[in-house]
Amino acid sequence: MAVFNPDDFKITKNFTISDFPTELQTHLDDDDKEEKLDKVQAKLSELQDVIYAHNRYGVLICLQGMDTSGKDSLIREVFKEFNPRGVVVHSFKTPNSTELEHDYLWRHYLALPEKGKFAVFNRTHYENVLVTRVHPEYILNENLPGIEKVEDIKPEFWENRFEQINNFEKHITQNGTIVLKFYFHMSKEEQRKRLLRRLEEEEHHWKFSPGDLKERDRWDDYMNYYQEAINKTSKPHSPWYVIPSDDKEMARYMVAKIIWEEMQKYTDIKEPELDEKVKADFALYRNQLSK
Repeated sequence: MAVFNPDDFKITKNFTISDFPTELQTHLDDDDKEEKLDKVQAKLSELQDVIYAHNRYGVLICLQGMDTSGKDSLIREVFKEFNPRGVVVHSFKTPNSTELEHDYLWRHYLALPEKGKFAVFNRTHYENVLVTRVHPEYILNENLPGIEKVEDIKPEFWENRFEQINNFEKHITQNGTIVLKFYFHMSKEEQRKRLLRRLEEEEHHWKFSPGDLKERDRWDDYMNYYQEAINKTSKPHSPWYVIPSDDKEMARYMVAKIIWEEMQKYTDIKEPELDEKVKADFALYRNQLSK
C-alpha cells in the first residue's frame, strides 16, 4: 500500500492553504521513513548519471517555505548521494548592488542548471512576490520606472509579476529545463518549537536571528501571499507541490519520491547508445589495447 499519492499534493486547481495538513499521518516510524528515503536516494543517484549522459534536460528544484521549515536539511539529506558534478545549490539572499542593476529574474537566469545537471534553488524567484508583498518598500531598491514610493505599487504590478514568472518558467521548460516547485507547509506552532530549539541548543545558536521573530509576526500575511502565488503559478509544465513539513523526515521522503515519480514521465531520458560503427570495431580496439 502506497504511503501517499503525490497527486494529492500537486496543485492543479485553486486551493486554500489552511485546508492543507502540515503533517501527514502514516504508520511509518522514523526508521521506516529513513529506509524509504535511502531507497529513493539510490534511484535518484542512478537517474542523475543517466540525465548527465543524456545531456538534453536540466532539472530545476525550487524550495520555498517559512524560516525553519526544513529546506536546508532536506537539501543535505535528499541530494547527498548525488555526484557533486551534477548538482548545484543556490541559496538566494537579499539582492546585492550588482543584481539590483538588473531585473529581478536576471540572477535566477544565471543560476539555471546546465543540460544534464540539477540545480536546487533554496528560496527562489518567488521571493519577489512573497517577501516583497509583505515588505513592499523593498521594491524601491529596484529603481523601477514610475515607482518612486510604496503607494505607486498598484495591484496590477503584482499581477504583472505573476505573468512574468509564468512566462519565465514556460520559456525555460520549452528549452529543456524540468521545473518542480515545493512549498514546505509548516504550522506556526511547529515553527515556534524550532525557533526555541535554536535558542536552547548551543550548536544551533548561530541559526537564530531576531529578524525571524519579526517575520513570524507577519505569518498570516505570508500565508495569504503564498496561497495566491501558488494558485497563480502552478502550471502543468511547472507544478507546485505543497509538502506537509511539521515532520521533517516525512517531508524529505515525500520530496524525493515526487522528484523520482515526475522524472519517470520523461521516457526519452536514456543513456546514449554508442555509434554502431564504433561497436563494430571493438575487436580492433581490444587488440590495440592488449599490446
